[in-house]
Amino acid sequence: MLTVESHERRRSDEVRLVGLRVFFVACFVIMAVCFWRLQVVQHEKYEEMAANNHLKTVPLRAPRGVVFDRNGRVLVENRYSFTIAIVREQLKDIKLTVQRLALVTGTDPSRIREAISRRLREPPFRPLPVIEHATFEQVAAVTARRHEMPEVLVQQVPTRAYPSDGLAAHAFGYVGEIREEQLASAEFSQVPLQPGAVIGQSGLERYYNDHLMGTDGNRFVVVNSAGRELDVMRTENPTDGARMQVTLDYDVQKALEDAFRHAGVNGAGVILDPATGELLAATSLPTFDPNTFAVGIEGAEWSKLNTDPLRPMINRVLQGTYPPGSTFKIVVAVAALQEGVVTPETTFYCPGYGTFYGRRFQCSRPQGHGTVDVRAALEHSCNVYFYNLGMRLPIDTIHRYAAALGLVGKTGIDLPSEGDSFVGSTEWKQRTRKEPWFPGETISVAIGQGAVAVTPIGLATMMATVANGGRLVTPHLARAFDDGDGRGWQTVPRPGPRSNLAIDPVNLQAVRDGLWMVVNATGTGRSAQIAGRDVVGKTGTAQANVSLNNRALAASRGVDVRDHRWFVFFAPRDNPQVAGVIFAEHGGTAGSATPIARHVLETFFAKRDGLPLPV
Repeated sequence: MLTVESHERRRSDEVRLVGLRVFFVACFVIMAVCFWRLQVVQHEKYEEMAANNHLKTVPLRAPRGVVFDRNGRVLVENRYSFTIAIVREQLKDIKLTVQRLALVTGTDPSRIREAISRRLREPPFRPLPVIEHATFEQVAAVTARRHEMPEVLVQQVPTRAYPSDGLAAHAFGYVGEIREEQLASAEFSQVPLQPGAVIGQSGLERYYNDHLMGTDGNRFVVVNSAGRELDVMRTENPTDGARMQVTLDYDVQKALEDAFRHAGVNGAGVILDPATGELLAATSLPTFDPNTFAVGIEGAEWSKLNTDPLRPMINRVLQGTYPPGSTFKIVVAVAALQEGVVTPETTFYCPGYGTFYGRRFQCSRPQGHGTVDVRAALEHSCNVYFYNLGMRLPIDTIHRYAAALGLVGKTGIDLPSEGDSFVGSTEWKQRTRKEPWFPGETISVAIGQGAVAVTPIGLATMMATVANGGRLVTPHLARAFDDGDGRGWQTVPRPGPRSNLAIDPVNLQAVRDGLWMVVNATGTGRSAQIAGRDVVGKTGTAQANVSLNNRALAASRGVDVRDHRWFVFFAPRDNPQVAGVIFAEHGGTAGSATPIARHVLETFFAKRDGLPLPV
């Protein structure tokens, strides 16, 4: 009985094993058929599906740091705009895509092709922006056809927004895509940048680009064959650039530019604190609109700006060099007094001309000024008095004092592309012309003509140095940064004085008295007078860069040959709190610069005292 039961059990187990074998064989056959179908029959179909369902990297541009004025008013900020881009990973027929996109958006196909070719060096995972700052109509048209054009992407990106009317445009500068030569330059080698990155191209935007430029982020998404996002794998959020506070005062800046436009002249103006070198306002006119660059300037507009005979892209504050005219007499007066060539009481007689080294030099007043000391000579801008100082002062001494007062070389302002102020010397003449300096040349330099050319920022620095008693300050714009890490505003260390010319208080007072008389007595700067403010200043006239013999010819060809006008100033006389320079390019009448200074000073003092601002 046991033997039969064992036999039956064995047969049952064998049947089960056969069944399992058949089952597994059937399963393997089915799986093999399925794999064969997937791998062979439908290979192309699933290969395409696999290729079209993948991870895509969407770059997130970081906003640049917001810029505030000294009182916390927002001057430069960010706004968001739309960019239409092409995803290269999903691009199949570039010609067809360009044609469709141009038709849908109403854009010239050549502009799209140009944008693509310009950005081909960018990493392949980055979408190629082809239409920046797209209109809502363009965005809507592309979005409605996203299934027809899965390779086209609409992105929202931060865009720089500057004050209207080009306010302080040359100080702020503008942003734009990094150029190939910039990518290879040492200036931008500290931070790794990719083609297509937006950087500061001029002004504060460029000088402090490393601070203002944030760190871009990325969004990693899974997309299907239609380009539709299926899932967000992860997001690396962008980091905003550091916020920046500048020394500019919006109201003083606006007053400066409004006064220039009211006067109907172009030129440059600088207002600063003579004790610290902080710029309260700085302008160069004509100006440009940096918002045009922020939204992507057209080639025609860029060409127009660069070929404009008024040169709006030139920052006259830093890059313009002009003869200082009679404003240079301040330097010569300080040098002569400090060197003991004259005292405040020394007088010279002015009959309307002077003969030096066998040549006759005219005074500014044909009938002469009579007997004048340094105060009266400054008040009436007597050329003969300063001719006499020029005969007694070696050119190298004048050069040395000009350097100590900030009129040789650069001022060191925290803006790019600053030009050099220049005053001749024996070394310069020998090095550049291989000939000695002749004493007769010093006569012209003594009244701000000949071998002397200065920038407006240099002349403003000179006036601040005289105002503070001899400390050569460094003009600057950066006040503080905040990188948002919770530490709050970090003050930018103030530049120390570059030199200290210890001007004798007696001599300094004599110069201040003479400059006070220019504005408050019978001098040439009376239209800058403000009751109770003790404004001091000096006017100056500089010939346009056209020789006297060629003026008529130049004028006949449409060249503006009118003289430039200067006014340098500080106030109050005995406790200076503000200093500056106004340069009226081709200013015409003698008083074209002084009313501008008056309006700015009225605004400055009204704001300081909490009074209504003048209009």
